[in-house]
Amino acid sequence: MVCTFRIYTDLGLYPILDSKLAIKYDDYVLVVDVLHLSVPCGRYYKDRRLERMSERKKKEISRRQFLNYCLTGVGGFMAAGIFAPMIKFAIDPALKSAGAAGNKIPVASVSDITEEPQKFSFKKKIVDVWTGEQETPLTAWVYKQGDEIIALSPVCKHLGCMVHWNEPGHKDQFFCPCHMGRYEKNGKNIPGTPPPKPLDQYEVAVKDGKVMLGDVVANKIIKGA
Repeated sequence: MVCTFRIYTDLGLYPILDSKLAIKYDDYVLVVDVLHLSVPCGRYYKDRRLERMSERKKKEISRRQFLNYCLTGVGGFMAAGIFAPMIKFAIDPALKSAGAAGNKIPVASVSDITEEPQKFSFKKKIVDVWTGEQETPLTAWVYKQGDEIIALSPVCKHLGCMVHWNEPGHKDQFFCPCHMGRYEKNGKNIPGTPPPKPLDQYEVAVKDGKVMLGDVVANKIIKGA
């Protein structure tokens, strides 16, 4: 019987010497196959292995950096979403106070105003933190109540549709066709209809025979509004 064993003397890539050693004992023959490898070749293999580990390590660092960049970007975006409204809230009053003196627009002559609400359209420059100053088209329902001139916003307090005055079937009322909202002449919301609040009103001033409209404010005509 012949048994063969192979022995490696070192790790490496290329053999230098390949020899066999036969040992006979009774009927058994032991063949030892000795494969000698070069020491420099083994070092080369180890060096290559270290290089590959170094390259792998560099790639891992790059991935970490990429994740850090992603997390930083997401964190910055979330912080902007949280703090932007706060900044706007802080800046808007300053912008409004700066333009409070001359923010009213002439929309009609005082002589044109009657006790019946009339719709007047006009444009006003509105300052916004995000878009800057823009000219925005607006409308108002204007009428006279004694010596006072009232200007109501046409925006329904339910879902923001436009109201109309004295529509068929709704005499002496403001009517919203979107969801059947109704208001009295002074803007008071009629109970049992969708609007939860009275119509807003414009700040009004009279100058040189002109009706000047300013900002939209909460309805002050109705007691307790």
